[in-house]
Amino acid sequence: MRRNKKYLDYIINPIDSLRTKKVLQVNPTISPSRTESVESRIIVYEYNKDKSDFWQANTIEDCFPSLQKTENSWINIDGLRKNDVEKICLHFGIHPLIAEDVLSIGQRPKMDEIDGVMFGLLYMLYFNEKTSSVETEQISIVLGKDFLISFQEDATRDVFNGLREKIKIGSSKVRQNKTDFLFYSLIDSIVDHYFIVMERLGERIESLEEDIVKHADKMTLSKITMLRKEMIVLKRNIAPVRDLVNGILKSENLIINERTEKYFKDVYDHILQANDLAENYRDMMVNLQDLYLSNVNLKMNEIMKIMAMVTCLLAPATVIGGIFGMNFIRIPLLHNDWGFYISVSLMLVVPLWMVIVFKKRGWF
Repeated sequence: MRRNKKYLDYIINPIDSLRTKKVLQVNPTISPSRTESVESRIIVYEYNKDKSDFWQANTIEDCFPSLQKTENSWINIDGLRKNDVEKICLHFGIHPLIAEDVLSIGQRPKMDEIDGVMFGLLYMLYFNEKTSSVETEQISIVLGKDFLISFQEDATRDVFNGLREKIKIGSSKVRQNKTDFLFYSLIDSIVDHYFIVMERLGERIESLEEDIVKHADKMTLSKITMLRKEMIVLKRNIAPVRDLVNGILKSENLIINERTEKYFKDVYDHILQANDLAENYRDMMVNLQDLYLSNVNLKMNEIMKIMAMVTCLLAPATVIGGIFGMNFIRIPLLHNDWGFYISVSLMLVVPLWMVIVFKKRGWF
């Protein structure tokens, strides 16, 4: 019973229409209705070369004084609420269009500059081991003079823990630089995590290839369908990040220090590599589907070959039986005591001789 349920899970889940709709149908012209986050957490990091401090704000207004401080400020908001986003954007002089993009759903990764503020929107990717699917989380980053605000949809997970630990270390590059380097570090952490997700997908593809070679069945076809959908999610969220980083490199905004540009070039190289790897995975999935179809056709040909051979081997017996079964008065060996045994012997000897001939010709 458990085996049957597992089999049905592989057959039904990957071709679930809800997953297909989520992957393929994205319409940015429709105004999104974002659900208010139940849990919201605001962490403020204030640091410079000499010291660092971080604390949790109870309300959005508690982090407003960070704008007047000469230290670098990183305000990280986990869990989006419309009222909080609009308040902080209004206080920090962030254009309403940026606030609208922060609250949007299904936006393409992009980079904008409005009123001297730099805005980047991209997606953090996670790999769900249970469902073998790629999950996304929209990350919005607003960079201003001496401050950076990051907005995350999920308050329970991210990939910035390593960066938070670096802020506590006085000799780290994050502490020695301005918020533009923090901007780079956030994007770099997200891009580096892409490779972890692709590594997990690569393992699934490798395992699937072995299944196809050893025993291709309907369950294998459903796995191919499932992974091809995840490739769409991967490609859709990775490819535009190249334009995002390229836009930052081409920007003449004075917020981006000249010393930091070389780090963004490094991120650009990484995202090109990730994009090429995603393309390779997509090509591999097409090849795996072709391999599956080839294996299915090969099995079908083997079955038809065996059936044709059996038909050929039975043909002499059918002919002999038909001849001796005719209702003529005179038939050779009709009244012979050994007639039956002779006819049966012919039915056995002729197919055996045919098997020997087929074997010599390499037909099987």
